[in-house]
Amino acid sequence: MSEETLLHVEVVYPLPNEQRIFNCVVKPDSTVEDIIRQSGVLSAYPEIDLATNKVGVFSRPVKLDAQVRDGDRIEIYRPLQADPKEIRRRRAERAKQEGKADPVTGGRVDSQRKRS
Repeated sequence: MSEETLLHVEVVYPLPNEQRIFNCVVKPDSTVEDIIRQSGVLSAYPEIDLATNKVGVFSRPVKLDAQVRDGDRIEIYRPLQADPKEIRRRRAERAKQEGKADPVTGGRVDSQRKRS
């Protein structure tokens, strides 16, 4: 197979303190999963589980059976440390308890609002 018919893609696994990039040359009919397995990222980071870790191409979520194009960047995402919705809910509850938020609406306290 000639070099012209092969695709050049990157597989990236970002960690808090480092980002590893694995450059791959693959066949055009390779799926995202095939490329990840060929890249060597799974042996370098055994904590990656393709059944649970989400993957994407240039920040767009894709399925493991998706096809790629020349120059694509496959990203393996780590699970969130904390759920952003849960963090906002806790912050709102704390603001209500501290009197910084209206206990009924959760919005800012309106000092001009009449109290009944």
